Amino acid sequence: MKITDLYKRSVVFFLAALVVVAQTAVFGYTWYEYYRNLIFEPFWNKGNWALIALYGLILVLFSRLYGGLKVGYLKKLDIAYSLTLAMICTNVVAYLQITLINRWFLDPIPLLVVTLVNFVIIVVWTFASGYIYSHLYKARKMLVIYGDRKPDELIRKMNSRRDKYDIGGKVHVSVGEKEIYKMMHDYEAVIIWDLPSETRNRYLKHCFAHSIRCYVTPKISDVILTGTDRIHLFDTPLLVSRNMGLSAEQMMVKRLIDIVVSLVGIVIASPIMLICAIAVKAYDRGPVFYRQERLTYNGKAFRIFKFRSMCVDSEKYGARLASKHDSRITPVGKVLRNLHFDELPQLFNVLKGDMSLVGPRPERKEILREYQREIPEFYYRLKVKAGLTGYAQVYGKYNTTPYDKLKLDLFYIENYSLLLDLKLMLMTVKILFQKETSEGVNDEQVNALLDSGENAGEQQEGKGE
Repeated sequence: MKITDLYKRSVVFFLAALVVVAQTAVFGYTWYEYYRNLIFEPFWNKGNWALIALYGLILVLFSRLYGGLKVGYLKKLDIAYSLTLAMICTNVVAYLQITLINRWFLDPIPLLVVTLVNFVIIVVWTFASGYIYSHLYKARKMLVIYGDRKPDELIRKMNSRRDKYDIGGKVHVSVGEKEIYKMMHDYEAVIIWDLPSETRNRYLKHCFAHSIRCYVTPKISDVILTGTDRIHLFDTPLLVSRNMGLSAEQMMVKRLIDIVVSLVGIVIASPIMLICAIAVKAYDRGPVFYRQERLTYNGKAFRIFKFRSMCVDSEKYGARLASKHDSRITPVGKVLRNLHFDELPQLFNVLKGDMSLVGPRPERKEILREYQREIPEFYYRLKVKAGLTGYAQVYGKYNTTPYDKLKLDLFYIENYSLLLDLKLMLMTVKILFQKETSEGVNDEQVNALLDSGENAGEQQEGKGE
C-alpha cells in the first residue's frame, strides 16, 4: 500500500474541516458585527459561541447528507452544487433561529451576503481541494473479471470518472482461476462483474486474503441479506431475514407522517399547482390532469394523478416510457418534467393513502408484466406502498434498468427506517435540479429494458445463485 493511501482519510478530513470552518467563520463575523447588536436581550459570550458552533454542526449535517464533503468521490461540479445546497439550507435554519431568538424578523440582507461570500469560498475550495486530491491520489488501475454478461456498459459508466477509476484490463473467467489470480496482483483493484455466486465468492475470498480492493455487483439475494438481523443466542452465527416488508408500527408511523406532510405540501404547493394547471390548459385546451392505473402495495391498482405533460393521444399505439427526444412531450410538459412539477398532484394520492411519500415508484401493470418476463423477481418491489420519491429515484435515473432499479428499491425495503425516509426526502431536493435524473430511455425503446443480450444475463441470476 502506498504511504499516501494511509493518510487519505486525514487529508480528506482536513480539507472538509477547512471549508466548514471558513463558512462558519463568515457567519460568526456577521453575527457579532450585526445580528447580536439587534437582539433585545443579547447573549453572553458562551451563548454566542454556542450559536456559531450550532451553525457549523448544522452545516456539517447538511453537507454530509448531500455528499458535499466527499472530496475525490463526486465530480467537482457535484461537490460545489451539494455544498451550495447545504449552505443555503443551513442559512435558512440559521435565519429561523435568529428570528426565534429575537422574537421577530430581522433584516435578512446580511445573511444573503453571507450566502454570496460562502458561495465564493465553496467554488474556490472545490477546485483547490480537487487539485490537491488529484495530485496526491491518482486513479486506481482496475481489472474487470466477467463471465457470460459483457461488462461494456459498466466500463462505459466508470470511464466517465477517469479521475477516479482506470479500467486497465478485463478478463473472462474462462482463462482460469490461477491465471486470473496472477493478473489480479498487477492491479490496484478488481471488479467482479455479474458472476455466478459460487465463482464470485472464490475470487472475493482471494481478494480478502491478499488485501486486494474488490468491487462487486450485488445480486438480488445479496441485497436481501443487507436487511438481516444477527442472532447471537448460539455459538453458531445466524442471520435472520424476515422478508415481510415493514412492520405494523412502522406502517402506522409512516402513514401518520404521510398525512401531515402531504397536507402541508398541498397548501404550500397550491400556488405552483394553479400556475401549472393554467399553463397546461392554455397550451392545447386539453385535460389538465393525466390519470393512469398504477400498482402499489401487494399489487393493488390505483389511479395516479399527474399534470399532463404529453399530447392528448400520446398512448394511442400502446404504453411506453418517455424517450430522450420524445415528440409526444409538449413544450409546457417539458418544463414541468424537468422541474418535476408534473408529479405534484400525487400529493393527493399520498393523502388518500394510495401512495406514500417515500417508496418504489409505481409501475403500470403492462410494464410490470414485461419486466417480469425478463426479471421474475421484479414484483418484490410491491412489498411496500408505492412512493412519490424513493431510493431508486435518488440514486438512479428515470431510465435506470429495471434490474438495477429493483436492487435499489430492495435496498430501501430491507434497510427501512424513519431516518432513511427523512434522508431520501431531503435528498430529493437535491435531484430536482439535476437534469440527468429525468432523462428518458433511448428513442427506440418502449421500456427501460436493455438489449436482449444483457437481459439474458439478468435472467441467469437465479441459476447462478
